[in-house]
Amino acid sequence: MGQAIGDILPLALGIAISPLPIIAAILMLLSPKARSNGTGFLLGWIVGIVVAVTAFTLLASAIPASDPNAAKPIKGTIQLVLGVLLLLLAVGQWRKRPRKGEEVVLPGWMQAIDRVTFPAAFGFGFLLSAVNPKNLIMSVGAGTAIATAALPTGEDVIVIAIFTVVAGSTIAIPVIGYLIAAEKLRAALASLREWLGKENSIIMAVLLLVIGVSMIGKGIGSF
Repeated sequence: MGQAIGDILPLALGIAISPLPIIAAILMLLSPKARSNGTGFLLGWIVGIVVAVTAFTLLASAIPASDPNAAKPIKGTIQLVLGVLLLLLAVGQWRKRPRKGEEVVLPGWMQAIDRVTFPAAFGFGFLLSAVNPKNLIMSVGAGTAIATAALPTGEDVIVIAIFTVVAGSTIAIPVIGYLIAAEKLRAALASLREWLGKENSIIMAVLLLVIGVSMIGKGIGSF
């Protein structure tokens, strides 16, 4: 189980350190319906992570079991492909970074967050965690790592739970913190939102580059 946890932690961090979902959560918390929308967004985010990683774990369980010391070409190929995709996403993020003096424009759906309801907030959270291309790649990698570890079902559940806690932490912390101390956090959240908006592309480019190179290295090591 230790090996599986080690494999999935960088991927969980890749989902956790996603500026746009964090900005979306902060905007929810700065909206008139902060408590209900923030809670809905968090629940949708967590459910999306669980659904995605569980689905890909079940799909990857179809990979034939092999000697732990033998080469794993199927796993290696999947990791290589995922690594290359992450590098391509990193390049795309870097090219989208704002130039000096250029104003950062948030996606249109973020500008309508003030008007969303609890179900819509839940839906936003679910889609951003389960359907986002970058997160899907991370979930495929995690599911493959968990399935090929050939763990008992109980340990699979534990590893998925650890993945979910780490991946969901950056949304859970501000939402739970706001529910406990709303007024004290309002100014800090607004400043964090502004900074993440400016640095979103650079943060994502560096993160995807590091995880992509790591994934390619693991893929090569599987042959």
